[in-house]
Amino acid sequence: MSFDFSDVKQRLDKAIDHVSRDVASLRTGKATVQLLDPVVVEAYGSRMKIAELASVQAPDATLLVISPWDKSVLSNIERAIATSDLNLNPVVSGDVIRIQIAPLTQEKRMEMVKVLHKKIEGGRVMLRNLRTDAKKEVESRKGSEGVSEDDIKFDLQKLDELIKEYMGKLDTISAAKEKDLLTI
Repeated sequence: MSFDFSDVKQRLDKAIDHVSRDVASLRTGKATVQLLDPVVVEAYGSRMKIAELASVQAPDATLLVISPWDKSVLSNIERAIATSDLNLNPVVSGDVIRIQIAPLTQEKRMEMVKVLHKKIEGGRVMLRNLRTDAKKEVESRKGSEGVSEDDIKFDLQKLDELIKEYMGKLDTISAAKEKDLLTI
């Protein structure tokens, strides 16, 4: 009887999705709406993401425009961006906030590549931990009725192939973002 890998795949997909979102927030010198994902704004007595309070647009590669739906939170959004660790300078212009994105220096680009590699390594650790958990689940079936040693050996091989596939996805994410970071 073969092991059901659907739960394992679901957890692996979540890990890849988490790393993708984390990597997307890395600043490349180009304006992207994902750049503001980590920013949390104090509004209406709770902590909210900018996307929940405003529309964010990138009309060109050097500008972000934030249009709050409720103009009363404009100063809260500006303060949250200014105090975030993204080193952005928000400027209120009427009912919108404009953020000029300065091009990155070569030194800053190399620093961002190092951060990227740390985030990807964190993703690899997540995948290895998931592999360990899944391996324990597969091996716990040893001695169960209808499960042979060959079934377990086959399932462990299948698990290794699955992990290798997901490690490849991490490598693809890393290569694409690194290219993005190093492109001027």
